[in-house]
Amino acid sequence: PAVCFSLNFRPSRYSRLLGGPDSCSGTVELQYLSEWGTVCDAFWDMRAASVLCRQLQCGSALAVPGQAWFGEGRGHIWADVFECQGNETHLSQCAVSSWSRAACSHGRDAGLLCDALNGTVRLSGESDCEGHLEVYYQLAWSRVLMDSWSFKEASVVCRQLGCGSAVKLYSSSLSGTPGNDVCLTGYQCSGNESHLVNCSDPHRLNCSSSPQAFIVCSSEYIISIRLVGDAGGCAGRLEVLHQGSWGTVCGDSWDLKDAQVVCRQLQCGTALSDPVPTFFGPGTGPIWLDEVDCEGNETSLWDCPSAPWGQNDCLHKEDVGIVCSGPQLSGIPC
Repeated sequence: PAVCFSLNFRPSRYSRLLGGPDSCSGTVELQYLSEWGTVCDAFWDMRAASVLCRQLQCGSALAVPGQAWFGEGRGHIWADVFECQGNETHLSQCAVSSWSRAACSHGRDAGLLCDALNGTVRLSGESDCEGHLEVYYQLAWSRVLMDSWSFKEASVVCRQLGCGSAVKLYSSSLSGTPGNDVCLTGYQCSGNESHLVNCSDPHRLNCSSSPQAFIVCSSEYIISIRLVGDAGGCAGRLEVLHQGSWGTVCGDSWDLKDAQVVCRQLQCGTALSDPVPTFFGPGTGPIWLDEVDCEGNETSLWDCPSAPWGQNDCLHKEDVGIVCSGPQLSGIPC
């Protein structure tokens, strides 16, 4: 009968793929008691292969060629049966039979071909840290449906991209996907994973007109808004980033509550005053926002209602300026 496999195989360095074109394909080798050995192809299947690809951070398993497809190994041959479910994150979590129980030659060494890009994520928007979520899965980029998506999964995506944490999750009805009409659904994460491949596997289905996930990560919140005119960055003319260009905000309907939200978003304390337009000089380029109407308790300017991007009847002499209580405000009158 199968017994629980409890050897300490946790680090990826105790498993490797050799002889392939990259580190994510080749002959399977495992280390046991300081000895490296190959795996017999008679006892190696796609479920165990999926676990090893995930363990090596190589995406998903594409194929398990046998008969020493990538070349014969050396040393021991581990002839055990790995009884994996396929959703484990490490081979040590699978049940196995006893080591080296059956005879098998190196001519039957098991191989493994992983899809290294599988589980790669990107956000299709105005920067790398915000936009429609796209996942590379089964050799294609697909968008993700909103039906099973939550902040737990969004947090994993932001972490994987090096974009901080998830701060905004939208449901978008944008139709079409990059190159196909297949979307993904069914991801389930705990929220602590470092990579989406460590979450449950998704299902593929037709996108139709179903809402899709749009994510904004914390790094985007930091870089998409700024105050220009003071060395400390906590006082100046308000500018926002949209479609790759910095632009200003019109002062129509602007008040201290709106300024309070900006100071909070920039981690610059509280709004000390509400300067008259052009206090820090008129800006150049587009005037992106107008008719901003915050309650004052929002965490981001993007949580406040406003006129659509770029729609206004303003001139740059009406550009908003803000003074916050943050550092390096010497010389800025209150």
